[in-house]
Amino acid sequence: MKAILCLYFLFVAVACRRDRGKIFDVRTYGAKGDSKTDNADAFMKAWRDACAQNGKSTIYISKKTFYMSDVTFKGPCKGKIVFFVTGTLLAPADAKKIKQDAWVHFQYVDNLVVSGGGTIDGQGSNSWSSNSNIRAMNSKLLPANMKFDYVRNSTIRGLKSLNSKGEHLSFFAVDHFNIIRVNITAPGNSPNTDGIKIGFSSNMKIWDSHIGTGDDCIAILAGNTNFDIHGITCGPGHGISVGSLGKFKQEKSIHSFVVRDTVFTGTTDGIRFKTWDSSVADLTVSDFWYENIQMVDVKHPINIEQNYCPRPPCAKLGGSHVQIRNVTFKNIWGTSGTKEAVNFQCSKSFPCKGIHLIDINLTNRGPGGPAIDLCENVQGSARGKMVPPSCLK
Repeated sequence: MKAILCLYFLFVAVACRRDRGKIFDVRTYGAKGDSKTDNADAFMKAWRDACAQNGKSTIYISKKTFYMSDVTFKGPCKGKIVFFVTGTLLAPADAKKIKQDAWVHFQYVDNLVVSGGGTIDGQGSNSWSSNSNIRAMNSKLLPANMKFDYVRNSTIRGLKSLNSKGEHLSFFAVDHFNIIRVNITAPGNSPNTDGIKIGFSSNMKIWDSHIGTGDDCIAILAGNTNFDIHGITCGPGHGISVGSLGKFKQEKSIHSFVVRDTVFTGTTDGIRFKTWDSSVADLTVSDFWYENIQMVDVKHPINIEQNYCPRPPCAKLGGSHVQIRNVTFKNIWGTSGTKEAVNFQCSKSFPCKGIHLIDINLTNRGPGGPAIDLCENVQGSARGKMVPPSCLK
């Protein structure tokens, strides 16, 4: 029996070692976890060697604090890569030292896993005072903590993103990407620090994560399809937002989203759609399903806003040309911070169609009396428990 057990454990050890593949410890490339040495070159050298390796490779970042200026980890690579962070990556406090739109940037990589339970600290507090007016100045936004462009069949698991200068995790043109058990944190007054921002991507899962920032917890931009968002706690922040949409001609339609088993606490919005009042693009937003959503003192729990104009006056070009259709809200309950707990302000040119409410129970905790439901240019239905009474027939 002892011999059999020894052989079993030997087999397990060999299998685990084989599965881990080759390990590239950034310290062997000269990286120092002293919070002050710039380790960008060491990390890049480790990436180049791992990327050139056949089979599975692990870039290992130990439980130290590694200061690093901006880096771009570019593929394609020969094999699978695990970027395993157990310690802390520390960004420059001065945003001017980051010369690209993201501090840590992954491009053209397949089969990437970012994991390890470590932290990426953007040290954004020194930058937020300038970031608050950056959009009004029509200037470049401050860098994201981590960005993924043209990355496929990949996963982020267990990562902590802290105090990004701009958005925390940014995605463009990714496919089959899973975001699981991430923790994204910045103060509620940190401007433009979206938790997860995604554009032109498909087949994504965002599961079991906490997001609390000064902007959208999740921002769903143009061109996204087939998302499953589950088990999110959001707050502080601006909720899970679709948009803004319609400002640029190159934008594409959005469809096939499920958001379920999620809690919003103290956010300005819960579920939000926002399209520009003076849109220049004809788009469709369709096939959204929201189910089992709790609102805890959320200012605007359910909000379709097709007259979005954050800095008036805005030119009047005939209203929004974004068609919103086939959206279901099921089992949404909790408390609103304003009287208008459900607000459907849809486009006069392209009215909302197929908007369905099922079992809604939202009460007003703010001033103005009982909660109400507002409808403008919307067609749909309501059934089951309905608090406030629905204006949909």
